Amino acid sequence: MRRDQLGSAVVRFAGDSGDGMQFAGSQFTQSTALSGNDLATFPDFPAEIRAPAGTTFGVSAFQINFGDDTIQTPGDACDMVVVMNPAALKVELPELLPGGLVVVDTGTFTERNLHKAHYESSPLEDGTLDAYRVIKLDISAMTLEAVKSMDLGKKESLRCKNMWALGFVYWMYARDRQPTLDWLNEKFVKKPELAEANITALNAGHAFGETAEMPHDIHGFSIGKADIEPGQYRTVTGAEALSWGLVCGANLIGLQMTFCSYPITPATPILHILSNLMEYDVLTFQAEDEIAAICSAIGASYAGSLGVTSSSGPGIALKTEAMGLAISAELPLLIINSQRAGPSTGLPTKTEQSDLYQAVYGRNADSPLVVISARSPADCFDVAIEAIQLSTKYMTPVILMTDGYIGNAAEPWRIPDMDTYEKKPVQFSTDPEGFKPFLRDEKTLARPWAIPGTPGLEHRIGGLEKDYDTGHISYDPANHQRMTDMRAAKINGIANDIPPQGVEEGGTQGKLAVVGWGSTYGAINRAVSTVRGDGLDVAHIHLRHIWPMAANLGELLAGFDQVLVPELNTGQLVTLIRDKFLIDAVSLSKVSGQPFKISEIEAAIRERLESQT
Repeated sequence: MRRDQLGSAVVRFAGDSGDGMQFAGSQFTQSTALSGNDLATFPDFPAEIRAPAGTTFGVSAFQINFGDDTIQTPGDACDMVVVMNPAALKVELPELLPGGLVVVDTGTFTERNLHKAHYESSPLEDGTLDAYRVIKLDISAMTLEAVKSMDLGKKESLRCKNMWALGFVYWMYARDRQPTLDWLNEKFVKKPELAEANITALNAGHAFGETAEMPHDIHGFSIGKADIEPGQYRTVTGAEALSWGLVCGANLIGLQMTFCSYPITPATPILHILSNLMEYDVLTFQAEDEIAAICSAIGASYAGSLGVTSSSGPGIALKTEAMGLAISAELPLLIINSQRAGPSTGLPTKTEQSDLYQAVYGRNADSPLVVISARSPADCFDVAIEAIQLSTKYMTPVILMTDGYIGNAAEPWRIPDMDTYEKKPVQFSTDPEGFKPFLRDEKTLARPWAIPGTPGLEHRIGGLEKDYDTGHISYDPANHQRMTDMRAAKINGIANDIPPQGVEEGGTQGKLAVVGWGSTYGAINRAVSTVRGDGLDVAHIHLRHIWPMAANLGELLAGFDQVLVPELNTGQLVTLIRDKFLIDAVSLSKVSGQPFKISEIEAAIRERLESQT
């Protein structure tokens, strides 16, 4: 059988939210990682928990970009889509390259399903697919035939069709089935009949690919191993890397972590993961609401643990009053914001970066704290460690920004050697001689951390203003001015402790700087790399430290004629840059619930540079 050698490929699985597309995609990802390819994924969930079957707004999709070179995004357009019903075809066909391959489950193209997808005629017969290569397979019928000897009903049998489709795609791209076979046996260890049915369907799909006579223009593909830095790797989602970073970060400072959370999409997986890591000195608490969650975390920090809480935009809004309490009490606290599209309930399963104003400005009074962001799933590990160290060193709340795309997406992660990380154990106050609860460190301006019950270190703490010298409640105007100024100076001084802002691609001066933060990293970097290859003068700058910003950032940005800021919001980082540095940055805004495509940023770069000529 002929196989074409490819450098990379983008494959998308799509169907109803009950069709198991996420399972199929995640298993294809696992097998691809074990094949030695670099990869990036994008799970795209419907916004409703259970949308009506067969409707376009109930389509669940999983996209993976994999290849033999560095992969930074899930890909712009798909080389292949696998669609399990008409609605999936309707939604995903615009994502397919002209001439791309579409695998269709014809068994679902009934009159009723076509009507639900708003097709007036069958796209399999009316020329809709003439621009593409099409493999029409009655996957539903072939799945039923494959498992007919097993004691399953029709509904349970059809649940195996995602494995049949996966087996066929495994054949198309020469993937190894064994990791999935092992996973099925483990998943259904208490229901071996379901493991057998899914394995049978997987093997049937693979066997069909091996034995069927395909059209002359349809054949298999082969992709070589990626040349990446040697080491031990595993595929990791942002939620996993962030959770493990929290555990390791707490270990590096020598504290138990108390994670207090209330379930909300897309932040909930962090709670799920950490609840299974109690042997690593992790205590998890699912509170009755968002306010109880953050207040419990503050209480944990007051008691000498590392208090951590997590939510998404609506939950973060409920937590803001308690954030002010942590700022006033000057206690370490880590707040994780897994952003989603809004406002209000918005699009819970779609991604956005629209909580930046909320993180930097969104509290009553003058309430400064630290805001940092992760750029990718793997980056979440180190960002979590840094957030913990900043919070405990400066006795301040820290907001760690991630989003739904980072949390759910996956990429290879080189497992780090923890012996290379510096341990920075927290030093609690124990000596009552000269103890004052707000007597600050001369360098960091952090107050001492005294565990309740320590003999001789009794002190008052709370939300009312404290006297600078004694820590007692104070209503003195001059004292309030002094405390307000000092809290701001402590946060602003962190700019001198974080690394200078660097350039990801390009020089430190030039015609255009593309500045991003968070999950826009991959698309920006690829776009900048492409246009630089054409000789254009452009650089990529990506921010981890949102507030305070790096001390050299203003000088760095001033070295460019133009600054372009792609964001999944309406221009929030642009506001911060203009406010802080008086630089007329230009916004490239996208709020569709989907990540940027490389082509979108590349087109904006070329337009900005052409405007200079």
